[in-house]
Amino acid sequence: MIAAGLQVAPLQLAPAVISVGLYAKRVATLRGTPRAVPALRQWAFYGGVGLIVAVLVSPLGTLGEELFWAHMVEHLVIADLGALLLVLGLTGPVLAPILRIRFFDRLRVLAHPLVALPLWALDLYLWHVPALHEAALHHDGVHALQHLCFIFFGANVWMCLFGPLPMPPWFGTAWKAGYIVAVRLCGAALANALLFGGGAFYDAYRAGEHAHGLAPDSDQVVAGSVMMVEESLLTIALFCWLFLQAARQSDERQELLDLAAARGVQLTEERAARAVSAGRGAELRARIERGG
Repeated sequence: MIAAGLQVAPLQLAPAVISVGLYAKRVATLRGTPRAVPALRQWAFYGGVGLIVAVLVSPLGTLGEELFWAHMVEHLVIADLGALLLVLGLTGPVLAPILRIRFFDRLRVLAHPLVALPLWALDLYLWHVPALHEAALHHDGVHALQHLCFIFFGANVWMCLFGPLPMPPWFGTAWKAGYIVAVRLCGAALANALLFGGGAFYDAYRAGEHAHGLAPDSDQVVAGSVMMVEESLLTIALFCWLFLQAARQSDERQELLDLAAARGVQLTEERAARAVSAGRGAELRARIERGG
């Protein structure tokens, strides 16, 4: 349904409304407690939902049904930037009620780095198979499912780097760097296929391309170029973040070890590293200061 130049898709907007309602309710429950959700994290989550909704209802959503490059921009904003902001808005206490449900608790395995990456890549490639991609263009239900998959698996792949769930002990800075490279290589493989695939893959855009005076091959090349540029910039940003995080964690780990030595508390480097990596350095510091 299109109104006043905006595209309104109830099947796609309903999950956003529900997620905001549940998140706001949990934030209100935690407010005023030691587990309160920081304001910046709240802004990140609401910003992620707002960005996703803005893309879906904007003229870009309509243009994405006519031109492949516009559809690519839509998906990159949703699956990369929007999903990333959603993850940045999550904390352990926010997820606690969901993880108390056995079914959802068992889904933690999906956020393991060796599981999250293949699932994300499989989702990315499957939805660009011509039959599935064009089915999403022609059927609202399939289109909504496509966007839900992009958001879910996009958030899941970022959970390994930014989420509150504990990661394997071996998933340190070097492995995180390799993980970022692997994610980008998977995306680059698709971008290169679009750039050098030797012809347009999707017939469903032909009418829109003709109306906009754009050749199908050129439309696909623009889409591949947009994907390549966006992923390159995102990769640079991620490596900058990883470098800064590694430096901060190194300083915090050494401060904890020095404090423990000064207070006569036994603390191994491994334990300090685990606490800092899990974002529990302040908690460990408090325990050391209490002499435990």
